[in-house]
Amino acid sequence: MSSDFYPLLLASLNETVIMVAVSSLIGALIGIPLGIFLYVTDKKSFIPMPFTNAVTGAVVNALRSVPFIILLFALTFFTRFIVGTTIGTAAAIVPLTISVAPFIARIVETSLREVDSGLVEAAQSMGATHMQIIRKVLIPEAMPGIVAGLTISVISLIGYSAMAGAVGGGGLGDLAIRYGYQRFNPEVTWIVVVVLVIVVQLIQSAGDALVRRISRK
Repeated sequence: MSSDFYPLLLASLNETVIMVAVSSLIGALIGIPLGIFLYVTDKKSFIPMPFTNAVTGAVVNALRSVPFIILLFALTFFTRFIVGTTIGTAAAIVPLTISVAPFIARIVETSLREVDSGLVEAAQSMGATHMQIIRKVLIPEAMPGIVAGLTISVISLIGYSAMAGAVGGGGLGDLAIRYGYQRFNPEVTWIVVVVLVIVVQLIQSAGDALVRRISRK
């Protein structure tokens, strides 16, 4: 193993962290409100909008059904329009965000469905507005499930970011392919795998701890 490999490994890890962190943040900013919208506009919810809900749900399902590697290529022109290039860390963030946002939306919607409907009815009987019900009843009660779902989403993004490396997205996936697979150096590939496993374990442990802390409140 050459002496310049470990600085390269750290640089690639940093690229992966940036890709995952930024796409997770933007994906959550899109996915959480979208999930809330899907829940409250359901025909059995308190702001029924069946047609709008069906159309939105269809779009979300369509995006979720596209394999990430296909999404990478399908969004080439859109990615170039947004960031001016189709390679590198910035370019990888675009498809990563679009892939995770609908996933988060469905997780949020599912978590909200698990909230006791009696709590919503009680809030309505006390004259709470729709926004108050969302902010003070639904989100606090569903928060453990939402955090657990976000943890799963972030871990999925780590795998997707490694896949993005196959098409010049940078990060640990790119390192494993260029310096491991293409140069017939399996040691590099296994080191990258170990690093990814450690990162996933740390994120999962942090997510589980946060869920337990929220659940005790």
